[in-house]
Amino acid sequence: MVNEARKAPGGQSQPDRFEGSSAAPLPLTPTEDRQWATIAHFGAILGCIPALIIYSVFRSRGPFTAQESKEALNFTFPLTILAIVLQLLSLIPVIGWVFAVLVVIDWLFLTVSGVRAGINVNKSRPYRYGLNLRLFH
Repeated sequence: MVNEARKAPGGQSQPDRFEGSSAAPLPLTPTEDRQWATIAHFGAILGCIPALIIYSVFRSRGPFTAQESKEALNFTFPLTILAIVLQLLSLIPVIGWVFAVLVVIDWLFLTVSGVRAGINVNKSRPYRYGLNLRLFH
């Protein structure tokens, strides 16, 4: 009686087991692929975390997202580390204000570059940052 259906209280039959969804994620549509690639670049306003998450989750589901999120991650990672170091150095008495100004300049550069890249990527054009360390392959 393994494959028999059980009767629910309302008289409707229910299957003995549930059918699950596929374990493999579905590939992204071209629109979704462009959308996640764009978000990876626009996420630069928050540092490297958005690009890292998008690269980790979506790199196997869309080729454009994989390419652009890796580009965004390679660009934002060193600048995020630099911002953290500068922020810590800004705690130094007397000269800390210099490092605080440098943090703001770093963040502005990161944000403006990410927005510029995101606009290009949203038009389905691959973007390459001029200065990029290519730490992640």
